Amino acid sequence: MRHIPNLLSIARILAAPYVFLLLWTREWTAAMVWMTLIGATDGFDGYLARRFNATSKLGAMLDPIADKLLLMGAFLTLAMNGTIPTWLAWLVLGRDAVILVFVIGVLLFTSERREFPPSVAGKLSTIVQMGYVVWIVAGRAGFIPAPDQLAYVVLAATGWSSVDYAIRGAKLRRA
Repeated sequence: MRHIPNLLSIARILAAPYVFLLLWTREWTAAMVWMTLIGATDGFDGYLARRFNATSKLGAMLDPIADKLLLMGAFLTLAMNGTIPTWLAWLVLGRDAVILVFVIGVLLFTSERREFPPSVAGKLSTIVQMGYVVWIVAGRAGFIPAPDQLAYVVLAATGWSSVDYAIRGAKLRRA
């Protein structure tokens, strides 16, 4: 039972390229099914880890890697095939790139290990981004309307989390 959460995170990482292919080829219904399954395993692995005290350092790394890989790849693929605005993909990818560079910088240039857990704003941004991708895919599959204005909800959530991370990073740097 202890390894199931990590195996689910690894499965999400391995499934991501297939989801990107489905998005690229505009297989909307199949992409929606896969993204729903992947989203469910994301919640389920966290539940299992907490419920059975199966948390681990590896899991703490794998879970956000799987989330970011799926989101960044989905935004990139959807922008490249013209499904979503390119500026939105750049915003999401740019925010994550800045956070990654900051974390690597902290690891490389500080002597002490510092924790930089996700903030409420960061988690909300991830939920909004994932919801946006699923909504857009479901809309393209014909299940629901997918108005273009939803991009602005992602803009607001991503902008808020970017400012939040910048403030937290500045405080961490001064500490």
